[in-house]
Amino acid sequence: MLRAQLLDIIERRQLTALFQPIAHLQGGAIMAYEGLIRGPSDSPLHSPLNLFKAARACNLALEVEHLCRRVVLERFAELNLPGKLFLNVSPECLLLQRDDARGETLQYIESIGINPERVIIELTENQPTYNYDLMREAVLHYRNLGFQIAIDDLGEGFSSLRLWSELRPEYVKIDMHFIQGINQDPVKLQFVRSIQEIADKSDTLVIAEGIEAQAELLVLRDLGVVYGQGYHLGRPHATPARALPAEVAKALSRNGVAVYPQRSTEHHNVTIEKLLTEVAAIPSSMNNNEVYDLFMQDPKLMIIPVVDDGVPLGLITRFAMIDHFARPYQRELYGRKSCRQFMDGKPLIADKDTSLQELSCRMAESDAHHLFNGFIITDQGRYAGMGTGHDLMREITQMQINAARYANPLTQLPGNVPINEHIDRLLESGTRFWVCYCDLDHFKPFNDVYGYRRGDDVIQMTGRILSAHCDPDRDFVGHIGGDDFMILFQSEDWESRCRGILADFAHCVLDFYSLEDRERGGYISEDRQGKKVFYSLMSLSLGSIRVEPLQYYSHHQIAALASDAKKQAKKIHGNSLFVDRRTA
Repeated sequence: MLRAQLLDIIERRQLTALFQPIAHLQGGAIMAYEGLIRGPSDSPLHSPLNLFKAARACNLALEVEHLCRRVVLERFAELNLPGKLFLNVSPECLLLQRDDARGETLQYIESIGINPERVIIELTENQPTYNYDLMREAVLHYRNLGFQIAIDDLGEGFSSLRLWSELRPEYVKIDMHFIQGINQDPVKLQFVRSIQEIADKSDTLVIAEGIEAQAELLVLRDLGVVYGQGYHLGRPHATPARALPAEVAKALSRNGVAVYPQRSTEHHNVTIEKLLTEVAAIPSSMNNNEVYDLFMQDPKLMIIPVVDDGVPLGLITRFAMIDHFARPYQRELYGRKSCRQFMDGKPLIADKDTSLQELSCRMAESDAHHLFNGFIITDQGRYAGMGTGHDLMREITQMQINAARYANPLTQLPGNVPINEHIDRLLESGTRFWVCYCDLDHFKPFNDVYGYRRGDDVIQMTGRILSAHCDPDRDFVGHIGGDDFMILFQSEDWESRCRGILADFAHCVLDFYSLEDRERGGYISEDRQGKKVFYSLMSLSLGSIRVEPLQYYSHHQIAALASDAKKQAKKIHGNSLFVDRRTA
């Protein structure tokens, strides 16, 4: 019955095309649409997930996919949508189409009035792809016809990072798992940052999928991700909008920077020995025919190190070997010659005691192919094993996460390094912002009388109050150290937020004093000369400055001016806000 239902859907073309916009995150323009499909609305097969699951079970997956693409292409042409079309294609269908109808796809697309240069083949992955040689050949075929290639769901599929290395697509889409909540998750942020860095070196454009909130959108924009897709930008629709929603376009056009999630303070000096994998090496005396046979015997074998008497000489990649032997007469000419012939004689080599940071710097300064080929690890100059670029990226990502936060251990608010980094990002963005230096008055004598543990409680309370009155997506709260804090406001209502901070502090700080001290408004303590002195209850001083675009060029200037404003605030008795009007 299910097969009959599918055959009926195919025969009567009971499929509907929907289109979801893909937008430029810097300018806000829609550059493309992804073509999506829905089955009959009154059927369990309405969902594409159910539709293709049933199609695979009935051995009709290729027929259904073929019809899906025709429906999407025809509707795209009928709507005369601007920009490019991302067309979902499974790897197995891509291979079969290349073999069965080399010219049919091109002729069909041109017959409905679409230039192939506007079509991007988006490879979707439902099962592992191991025949990378055929995939490369198929992709080359379609590129020669004018199409571009995209890889879907980077980070989610079985072998998407490997596909990226093998196919070198024009676009990669980052799976929505790493996008949703990126404004609150430092691991996701660092993953996307690492992918963006690889993309920059590989001439690949990144598309972030699954954007559902403005905070996510702005973080991605600041990371340099070029394109985005998701419900916040536009839902799939049969007649999609040709421009982004007004509030989204306004947010993208507004100056300012996103507040990055804070990261772990832990840091480990890890060496690359952690990445070592034992890979069997071959001697340089082995000929190319023998090496080729090794690759053919193991489809998963991608690289072979060449080592003589323990000394590493180079690497032979599967791609290089097969590519050479695919050319006319190459096997006849070079098959019996030393494998040095097709060896990369300048591989990346590092001792097992090399730090991850050092190797990462070397990798960044080297050609991009080293990232995909991996590197040789030695032990006092002798071959020990191999390391992969993927593993290095994973460890460096974790290390960067651990090193970047520099949070104050008491409040867990970011410390001096992240504060300065955020100031520099604000300065570079050319946006107006306000800096507020926060300092407790009479904190030291309070510590002397009530003890350091109670003093720590006050500092933690202060951090919570500052954070509670700030917009977490626009305002940055940092803990300089001791009883000094700094807020970097992008919120226009920053002054009323400061008044709220002072009111809350004045109310909450009373809980830390005895009833007697509260009633008399202070307490007796010794000053530095040992004299008995009456101290007022603790208060909070806020000194603020306004920073205009291009007014200053470094966080050092900002820190000095904010410190001066704080000194002026401390001259005012009680909880106070001093605004340095000279910078206005």
